[in-house]
Amino acid sequence: MANENKKDFNAMMQDNKDMPKTQIITDEKTIKRYGGTKMFFAPPLYYDELMKKVPKGKLITVGQMRDYLAKQNNADFTDPMTAGIFVNIIAWASYQRSEDITPYWRTLKTDGELNIKYPGAIELQKRLLEEEGHTIISKGKKNIKYYVKDFEKKLVEL
Repeated sequence: MANENKKDFNAMMQDNKDMPKTQIITDEKTIKRYGGTKMFFAPPLYYDELMKKVPKGKLITVGQMRDYLAKQNNADFTDPMTAGIFVNIIAWASYQRSEDITPYWRTLKTDGELNIKYPGAIELQKRLLEEEGHTIISKGKKNIKYYVKDFEKKLVEL
């Protein structure tokens, strides 16, 4: 995202964009990739609610949240595009608040990767996770990515 300091992410978080809703998908490629035709669209506050349930020392992935929301709403899958966007909005909204903080740094990409789009990029998320006892490892030589070591063992159950 660009110009984060000029945006009101808390207002964006409150905008439900006519969600929640379920849409029937007919594109064969999408059906094959995600395993069904019923795609759920969750508003930003749904992600905020789930991210707030993650206690210190535990983690959650965007994939876990998507799977949970699909199941809770009788859908085959949750839209991956809006999920990624809304998780980032929640992170920035929390960063802009002084109260009612959402521990966004505990939310990882589906494969345990840290999110470069969060406030402070990788460095802030890395520091906050290490302060909670997690070990961060890097992979790659040119395009270095950061992951929580053995993140699967620390995932919260929804």
